[in-house]
Parts: sequence; C-alpha cells; structure tokens
Amino acid sequence: MLHRLARSVGGGLARFLNQPAGDYEQFAVTPEVRLRSVLNPGDILLVEGKTRISTAIKYLTQSTWSHAAIFVGDAASCNDTPDGHVLVEADLLNGVVAVPLAKYSRYNTRICRAIGLSDSDRVAVVNFACQQIGLRYDLRNIFDLLRYFLPLPLVTARFRRRFLAFGSSDPTQAICSTIIAHAFQNVDYPILPRETDYEPGDPDERHILRKRHYTHFVPRDFDLSPYFRVVKPTLQMGFDYRDIEWRDDSTPKSGP
Repeated sequence: MLHRLARSVGGGLARFLNQPAGDYEQFAVTPEVRLRSVLNPGDILLVEGKTRISTAIKYLTQSTWSHAAIFVGDAASCNDTPDGHVLVEADLLNGVVAVPLAKYSRYNTRICRAIGLSDSDRVAVVNFACQQIGLRYDLRNIFDLLRYFLPLPLVTARFRRRFLAFGSSDPTQAICSTIIAHAFQNVDYPILPRETDYEPGDPDERHILRKRHYTHFVPRDFDLSPYFRVVKPTLQMGFDYRDIEWRDDSTPKSGP
C-alpha cells in the first residue's frame, strides 16, 4: 500500500514538474534537417527545456542545459522503436524512451561529441543506451539534486558530490544524464573525472583519472567536459558571415 501511495505521489509530482514554466526565449535553435545532417551515433544533444523541472535544474546547476539525450540513429539494437525515433532519453513521465529529433526542433540545443572514440566503443555506447529503454525515471534523483546544490553545513561545494549518493540505486530507474554517463563509463570514456593525481614513483608523472559515479552527472557536465567537442551545425555546414542578410531595426520609422 505504501509503495502504491509513493508511486501515486511521485506520479503527481512528475506531472506537476513537467508543466511549462513561463516564456521561452529561442536563441540557439537549429532546424531539424540541419541537426540531422551533422549528428553521429553517440553524439549527445543537450537541451534547454521549458518545464518547471527544467527551470529548477538550470537554476541549481547554473547552466543553460537542463536535459540530455543521446543520438542512436538507426542502431540495430533500437529496432523495436518506431521509425524516426533516433534519440534515447529519460523522460520524467514516460521513463527511458526513444523519441524523434523533431521533439526538440524548436528548442535551444547543443551537440557534444566524444573525441577519439573507437568504432567498437561507439557501437557499445549506443547499444547500452538502447538497452535502457523501458526503465522508469528516477524521481529520487530530483531530491538528491536539491541536496547537492543547496548549502550543507561544514561541507564545501567541492566535496558535496562525495558525501551524497544520487539516485535510488535501483537499476530499473534512471535520469537523462545518468544513462548517458553510464554508457560512456562502460567503455572507460572520461566525462569529468572526480580527481587527478600521479602514480607514485612514476618518472613520467602519468595522470591517473578517478571516475565519479555515473549517477552524479548533470547535463552541463558534458558541455564542461574537456573530452567532448561542441559541434555547431551552422559552422559545420560552411558559414560565411558575408552571406547574412541583415535587417536594420535601428532606423526610426517615418510618420506618426
């Protein structure tokens, strides 16, 4: 009974948080056709959402990006999904699902691409994401996110990630950045390592990276990561500022 009550309350909270919040300013919208032309399997699409939970995540993380999805294209492991559903994401209401690129055709977005990822590891990342389809959204992670970003006595921001365990630790639940981080860490691709030090006695002072748990990542981390390149479709397709047609709005209008 308590479990059903918790699910009911969680569902109501999810519906409330998934409602639009205020006006939405479009400043980095890329047409769907242009997005599709530059996206490669394994690319991450960061999205500035416009729901209540998106507003909270943007505020708490001090970032433009509130959501992340991974582009899987026509991966064989996602064959059970409808045609054109080329993104895998964790949705607050529907859990982990495949969605069409058109879903974000009117949103501010950014593409982040892992650099130097081998073909076999890229396939493994995409397959892992596809295998998560059907999982539920981890509502507990929302509360843990609040616990991380709100001040804690005697704990500096630098160490909060270590003291807090994000997520429910339930393998049947996930959030948007969790499934993507887990997919990349599965092939030992770095995102934002927890810390860097040197191997004792190593004459070359070789850097040793320490993983953060995949539940500790938020969408902005892929943008901040030094191991992911920001891909801008307008520049990729050949940009020449001399081709721009400007409209001068500074000239005063004549007449009354």
